[in-house]
Parts: sequence; structure tokens; C-alpha cells
Amino acid sequence: MLPGRGRNGRAARRARMLGTRTAWTPVGDGEFFCPGCGGDRNYQRLSGRRRFTVLGVPLLPRGVTGPVVECAACHGHFGTDALDHPTTNRFSAMLRDAVHTVALAVLSAGGTCSRTALETAAAAVRAAGFADCSEERLAALVEALAADTGRAYDDQPCGAGLAIELHEALDPLAPHLAPAGRESILLQAARIALADGPYTPAERDALRTVGAALTICTDDVTRLLLAAARTPS
Repeated sequence: MLPGRGRNGRAARRARMLGTRTAWTPVGDGEFFCPGCGGDRNYQRLSGRRRFTVLGVPLLPRGVTGPVVECAACHGHFGTDALDHPTTNRFSAMLRDAVHTVALAVLSAGGTCSRTALETAAAAVRAAGFADCSEERLAALVEALAADTGRAYDDQPCGAGLAIELHEALDPLAPHLAPAGRESILLQAARIALADGPYTPAERDALRTVGAALTICTDDVTRLLLAAARTPS
């Protein structure tokens, strides 16, 4: 049998003659974390229309496709859910704000803040990205929280306003953290609470709220808090 005369040859010729082509139209752009490149890149959001082609000439419409996200660097196409992943800069800002909010929550739960607790909290916040954070600034913020009845601790172990603050800061971040990263934030909060002595009931409640917002199960929260209490400072 001569080359190209068999079943495979006929299929190849048919594929060259008949096909489908997609025409992409830009409908938006921005910056995203590219799954292909593994870093922050510019993107175009594309909407496509498919057409049936004969000998490469588009003829009949075959419906719409997409939208997709096209990376400006690698030109890979990804689903629009790729935009849900924060960019590196956005992730750093989310983490910084989360650590700052957690530190304030624990300090507020501790009542009168000791110098040791303030120093531990300020060091954690500076390491997260607020380079100019000081013990005095944190103390002033804790006082402001205490004066704000909508956010400070009420007669309940954890005031509703403070719990809302924690969830607003941690809920968007938690899905993008590995389990070790979520546990690290909770352990950091535990060290702030333990800096001036054993956990108080209010501190335990605040730490449980932190754990819940980070989607750490109750048993693991208890385990981590016990481990932190047994670790020498």
C-alpha cells in the first residue's frame, strides 16, 4: 500500500481539509499569578468564537468558547479561576494585614498589655512587613479598640466586632496557605499570648477564633496551643 493511501492517511487529509478555528477577542486585562510561569504576569481575558473551516477558510459559526485568561509572557491559556489566586504582591499584603490583625486581637484579649507581649507582637508584625511598627503604636491601637464599643471585648469572651475583624483578615488568606502556614500564624499568636504568662480565658477564646478563621479544626487548635505552652520561650 502506498504512503498516505491507508485509513490514517485519509484521516490526516480530512483533518487538513476540515477543522475548527477559534477567533479570540480581548475583553479585559490586568495582572495575575500565572500558573505556567509561576510568577506575576500581565494577562488578557479573551472571549472566543469558533468557526467550522474548510481548507483553512472559516465558514460556519460553531458557537462561543471561553472566556479564558492568556498570559502575556508564556501565552498559555487558563481558566478564569486562575484570577482567584492573588498575585505575589497581593498575597504579601494579605499576610501582613492578617498578622497585624491577629496581634491586635491577642493583645486586646490580654487586657492590660505587658511590655513583653507588646515586644513579641511588634516583632511579629515587623517581620510580616510593617517595618515601622512599634510597641507604642500597637499599644495605642489596642487602646483605640478598647474605646470602640463596636470592636472591643464585651462581656462575652470574644467580642463580635473583633471576631469580624479576624474573619475579614483571615478568610481570604486561608485558602492560599498550606497547612503549615496556617499553623504558623496560630502559633505566632500563641507566643504573643504566652509572652506575659499562661493563656487567659479571653486569650484562649481569641486564639480559637483565629484557628477557626484559618480553617484549622478544633482538635488541631487545642494541640497547637498546648504545644506552644510547653515550648520554652
